[in-house]
Amino acid sequence: QVQLVESGGGLVQAGGSLRLSCAASGSTFRTYAMGWFRQAPGKEREFVSAIAWIGGSTAYADSVKGRFTISRDNAKNTVYLQMSSLKPEDTAVYYCAAGRLFGYADSNYNYWGQGTQVTVSS
Repeated sequence: QVQLVESGGGLVQAGGSLRLSCAASGSTFRTYAMGWFRQAPGKEREFVSAIAWIGGSTAYADSVKGRFTISRDNAKNTVYLQMSSLKPEDTAVYYCAAGRLFGYADSNYNYWGQGTQVTVSS
């Protein structure tokens, strides 16, 4: 069982930056792939980024590639999402997820956090 708690969301102007953190409980954190997803009002939840549990492989949605960076610190049981050059269309609730399979699909992830709100003003 893994419990995930996101933090770092907030209100930022377009062009600004935020760093989201996701703290995980459990000693097996390092064996899980970690992902970030987001859901804007009235829209489906969408994949943002993922990082494998070993080897450092990462993946990004085209919409955030070059602006967002995912990383993990297994010693701290934490995964990060550094977001730069933020746009109003990045406004959403951002969710952290953990799963056994690295990839884009929601179904790869078994555990989800409660989400943190990111609002980008124009």
